[in-house]
Amino acid sequence: MIMRYLRKYIYSFCLLSLAFSSCTDEGIDQQYVEIPEGFALSAGTATNFMTSSKAYDFEASWVSGVYSTRFNDGDGLYDDVRTSSNQDGGLGPVYAGYSCGSCHRNAGRTKPTLWSEGGSGSYGFSSMLVYITRRNGAFFQNYGRVLHDQAIYGVEAEGKLSVKYDYQTFSFPDGEEYELCKPTYTITEWYADSIRPEDLFCTVRIPLRHVGMGQMMALDQKEIEALAAKSNYPEYGISGRCNYINERGALRLGLSGNKAQHADLTVELGFSSDMGVTNSRYPEEICEGQLQMDQGSMMGLSYDQLDVSTEDMEDVDLYMHCLGVPARRNVNDPQVKRGEQMFYEAKCHLCHVTTLHTRPRGATLLNGTELPWLGNQTIHPYSDFLLHDMGSEIMGVGLNDNYVSGLARGNEWRTTPLWGIGLQEVVNGHTYFLHDGRARNFIEAIMWHGGEAEASKNLFKNMSKEDRDAMVAFLNSL
Repeated sequence: MIMRYLRKYIYSFCLLSLAFSSCTDEGIDQQYVEIPEGFALSAGTATNFMTSSKAYDFEASWVSGVYSTRFNDGDGLYDDVRTSSNQDGGLGPVYAGYSCGSCHRNAGRTKPTLWSEGGSGSYGFSSMLVYITRRNGAFFQNYGRVLHDQAIYGVEAEGKLSVKYDYQTFSFPDGEEYELCKPTYTITEWYADSIRPEDLFCTVRIPLRHVGMGQMMALDQKEIEALAAKSNYPEYGISGRCNYINERGALRLGLSGNKAQHADLTVELGFSSDMGVTNSRYPEEICEGQLQMDQGSMMGLSYDQLDVSTEDMEDVDLYMHCLGVPARRNVNDPQVKRGEQMFYEAKCHLCHVTTLHTRPRGATLLNGTELPWLGNQTIHPYSDFLLHDMGSEIMGVGLNDNYVSGLARGNEWRTTPLWGIGLQEVVNGHTYFLHDGRARNFIEAIMWHGGEAEASKNLFKNMSKEDRDAMVAFLNSL
């Protein structure tokens, strides 16, 4: 069935790509390009047409043979619950989640325990990561970059997070009200030093959707750098830039993560930091050097072998690269088409760039496996993958989390890809957005925008209710 739908769209998709490319070649500024019809094929041949809870967790149509076997193996490793035994999983000693899937349910965003439990979760995971630093950016002794709020038996969690929300009501010019929730985070039950709030920067991240990760890793990086070079729209206060980080011994372009702070999918880092599972890239336990280690709490556990092999790591990497991307839906609905026009009129497309391309050779995995099927694709991620200043003055601090990642400052965030976002409620049962889930719907997410997005936010704010509703309908079509 999927291939039948794919064939249905492939011809029009090719014509669309040629038409759009001709506009680009003529040097027409992006903001003046007419909106192409459709964009249904979000990720070229990796597009799927599922609308169920498995829409994010379904392989691309080109996955077959040994790749299908490895995809299923990687899917199992992604979802399987880890235990504290070396032989069965190597979870902990401290951790944030017991599997990749515990925080990335169905390859999406598990409902954050910030809202369901008011902070750290009580069932072995918290569906979030808590980053802590001193105010000068240094780490605290006896802790690391991440506060691990879960632990195996006999070991103390590093601390517990709680959140309180300050609710404030605002109005659009036409009188319709909306509400924003500003979170205030508190950490208690420190296992070692009790750190004073005034000495601490704390930022919380709920997991990203794993939609289009393979396409992201196959992006033509020269195209991203070219976007950064021309991403200067002073009339709207927009100027995006690349993040560069030192990773695997080289300076590389960052694409992955909330602040484009990684050059790859960080599979090994996720197993290590999030679950405490040792591997070839991160062979040391994440609580190495902590007081509870020195005090003998870890006696009896074996450290003579890695918890997961490089081969298994690559299977997880392959699984994430090979996931399909949901096609757009309801593209011919009059309200959706009106909302798409509003998206352009609000200049959202200047950062949420509609069309990008992958490099000819596709992507290469952790252990050298090549995926040429990801190459030479025209994709529609609705992101430029660049850093933008998101403001610091909305309700006091805006979206400035004071956390530096590579070249990214506290107020800078990578443009979030929007493909698949309209299915999040179906896949994960919630509509919490932004890096820490503070926005409970699309309206709140838009109204939290500031800095370089201030002009777009105000253009949206001054629309009629009919046009605002249409733009939300468009976002739900992605």
